[in-house]
Amino acid sequence: MARPLPRPVVLLPNGFTLANLFFGVFAIVAASRGDYARAGAYVVFGGIADALDGRVARATNTGSRFGEELDSLVDAISFGLAPALIMYFAVLNQQGWDWLFCFLFTMCAVIRLARFNVEQAGRAKTHFQGLPSPAAGMTLATYYWFSQTPLYTQTMIADLPWHVMLRYIMLTLGFLMISNVSYAAMPSIGYRTVREVLGSLLVFGTIVGVIFLPRQFFFPALMGYVVYGLARTVFFGLLGRLPQGEFDHDDDGIDGPPRRRRRRRRPRAERREEQLTGPTPPHST
Repeated sequence: MARPLPRPVVLLPNGFTLANLFFGVFAIVAASRGDYARAGAYVVFGGIADALDGRVARATNTGSRFGEELDSLVDAISFGLAPALIMYFAVLNQQGWDWLFCFLFTMCAVIRLARFNVEQAGRAKTHFQGLPSPAAGMTLATYYWFSQTPLYTQTMIADLPWHVMLRYIMLTLGFLMISNVSYAAMPSIGYRTVREVLGSLLVFGTIVGVIFLPRQFFFPALMGYVVYGLARTVFFGLLGRLPQGEFDHDDDGIDGPPRRRRRRRRPRAERREEQLTGPTPPHST
């Protein structure tokens, strides 16, 4: 009989989830005080905690249904409400009805998380169905961060009509979260194939950007991820061959154990006939 895991080990994944909640609430508080750059950083910290909770749960075999539900509720705050409020306080609070953009973005994030909880099966292992809510939330939250860098202020980027564009960006991100657009998950890492080498270079470049140039890196990189997934889905859709892979249930960092689809129960008459005549032999191929 296997010995039960120590209680601190069991609670560890939920600790990372609650850390995500802490950073999400702190981001809202910072934005309400006008500290938009720090608010964006807190959402990024929440994204790191969200990425760790599911991995810790699998490594320690402590995933649970409670962890799934807790993670979804926290993600709705940290990657739905918090980024929307950062955008409202920083950019959109100049006209009376602009708060509706915040509502629509938050609504889409909540719908995405609820849809995932209901549709546990049918998720490709190497791809997400729809834009993951952490990616959408961090894209919004890091805009102000990026707007304070020389890459923004001293180039043509600053001349773009961002006050108008950001409204459409919020709507687009919200739509992509509840869409069926395919987004790549963590790339394969290694050196045996060209794909693994490219994946390793991508991960290495991401780590370098996050450590040394976080303000300049996050928003452009996340916008590139958003556009790449949309363009990739359109391209493969035109070719009629969207990627298919093994099923996985680790969308948005949810740390519960995977569920299997129940086998369809055959009608009673069919089972009765099989008892009388014996099982039907399989067709030869």
